[in-house]
Amino acid sequence: MASSLAPTPSTPATPAIAPISLKAIAPWAVFFGILMLILLYFVGAEQGATSLVSGTDVHEWVHDGRHLLGFPCH
Repeated sequence: MASSLAPTPSTPATPAIAPISLKAIAPWAVFFGILMLILLYFVGAEQGATSLVSGTDVHEWVHDGRHLLGFPCH
């Protein structure tokens, strides 16, 4: 007696992924936006009259990034 094991058509099991709400993303977006603005300030404007940190330490740490992004510093 021969048994045939023919595949039965079925839908593949896909996990149900719920969409992420804007309410859940908003605090993280604000946090990373502020973080990027702070980083942009230190790379682009932390020098001279607008300096928040005395000395040239911050300037030296971000010097190459400043040139890479096109900010003048000399």
